Amino acid sequence: MKTRIWAVLLVLMALGISTGRGAAQEHASSADIVVLHGKIYTVNAKQPWAEALAIRGGKIVAVGSDKQIEGYRGASTQVIDAKGHLVLPGFVDTHVHFTGGSFGLQHVKLDDAESIPEIQKRVKEYAAAHPGTSFVQGFGWMYPVFGEEALPNKKYLDEVLPDRPVLLSAYDGHTSWANSKALQMAGITRDTPNPLNGIIVHDPKTGEPTGALKEAAGELVARLIPEPTREQKLEALRQGIHYANQLGLTRVHSAGGDNDNLDLLDELRRQGQLTLRFYVATFLEPPVLTSETIEKLEKQRRAYHDEWIDAGAAKFLGDGVIEAHTAGMLQPYTDDPSLTGKPNWSAEEFTKAVTELDRRGFQIFTHAIGDGTIQQTLDGYAAAHKTNDTKDSRDRIEHIEDPSAAEIPRFGREGIIASMQPLHAYPNEDILKVWARNVGPERAQRAWPWHDIAAAGGHLSFGSDWPVVTLNPWPGVQNLLTRQTTEGNPPGGWNPKECITLAQSIEGYTLGAAYAGRREKTEGSLEVGKLADLIVVSQDLLHTDPHSVGKTEVLVTVVDGKVVYESSGRTKGNSAGR
Repeated sequence: MKTRIWAVLLVLMALGISTGRGAAQEHASSADIVVLHGKIYTVNAKQPWAEALAIRGGKIVAVGSDKQIEGYRGASTQVIDAKGHLVLPGFVDTHVHFTGGSFGLQHVKLDDAESIPEIQKRVKEYAAAHPGTSFVQGFGWMYPVFGEEALPNKKYLDEVLPDRPVLLSAYDGHTSWANSKALQMAGITRDTPNPLNGIIVHDPKTGEPTGALKEAAGELVARLIPEPTREQKLEALRQGIHYANQLGLTRVHSAGGDNDNLDLLDELRRQGQLTLRFYVATFLEPPVLTSETIEKLEKQRRAYHDEWIDAGAAKFLGDGVIEAHTAGMLQPYTDDPSLTGKPNWSAEEFTKAVTELDRRGFQIFTHAIGDGTIQQTLDGYAAAHKTNDTKDSRDRIEHIEDPSAAEIPRFGREGIIASMQPLHAYPNEDILKVWARNVGPERAQRAWPWHDIAAAGGHLSFGSDWPVVTLNPWPGVQNLLTRQTTEGNPPGGWNPKECITLAQSIEGYTLGAAYAGRREKTEGSLEVGKLADLIVVSQDLLHTDPHSVGKTEVLVTVVDGKVVYESSGRTKGNSAGR
């Protein structure tokens, strides 16, 4: 009997559970890090709040009061004094294009350019400052800048840079803007046919290409851009990773564009420079799933399937965007009844592909914005799960900008993850004057229905779609609470019934994001046994005006039990011996 009692006590001690004995005996092995004097919101329903926690070997070994955690301090323990600040699980961005965003830090920034002259000025200044750059690239322009047509023209770029190729992507990544030099280099003329899933926009009077290239047509120019060197890619990723840690991100889910750089991430890991966890989905080219693609997916998953780099997902681009009339709608666009958009995959081929990937255990992401494509995606998932008799696949739909009323309850009923990007619903001119105009008032009432999906039992996860919008999650949290611009417009919020609570918002970036990546058992909340990924933030969000949440700054970011970022205005954590 004594032997059995001691065995139980040893197990409890190994789990970090108090046995009522003295601290010195209870914690024979001290912690690597202790966080003290914090206001810790754990996102663990069984223990929502704590003052302190202890970390050992990259995992959380105890969560409790300052007095309880003091027992984990040893001679070499690093102490993070939270000084009463809010401590949260590390944030996860569940939809990024990380390589593109990292390189975008080095290109022309256009997301806050409010006029054509301002865009011209930035392009000209960038070109002058980078004389050795053969191709001028930029990202982030908004459709309303170009008036009612909402599409750019090559003439504006020709006026400031006629002799060097320029390619600028819209903020949503679905429309490109080229100057005449770039069109000439790509061989795009009035007679060039549209590529698959792409549209070359032509002047209705002259027939000449205008420089606006919708969807896949942008690749006709983009493929001419010189491939960066391996070291340039590594340096861009280093910058992106540091930027992510600075914003409080501890993991990202890549929704395309990063699977070809898995070896680079692995190299950074070997160099001790990978301080951000990656879950990577491989983009699948329409219109059919090939055996070669399946083998590529399997090979990547075999090579990368751990807590740092996981290539266990596949990504479908279901349709385009509402602003460019390329999202697949059930009914014609309100502003142009001749258009409905259409899915990039036929219903038959999509269901066939999804069924095969589901059978192999891959998690599936599908970009679906229009109500027609959302319906097709849900139908395809349902058919695959029925055929394979699979449970808890947690397949995801990305974006979900305008679902029909009938589809909203299906997320909860069928266990489909709603992976959404809060700043896509930021009610600026693009949303109110182009997006809402294109779908009309009735469909606009269902725009980004966060509340309705959650109320019907759906699981929410949140991200940015970086570089489409900023990687910074805090403005996204603010928009979940207000659906207003930073200036407070529109009064009362845009479709305010779809706002959600602060607790729901935080969960969507933490435990909900972990659930969306099939990792809720190992991360997403601050509890014993989970990965030690956490952040200390500048504001007590529970007592902050919702309109100021976007100003939140990260003071400390811890990943895998190591401090990977500490703001310059904060004193470094003291060791226990000082």
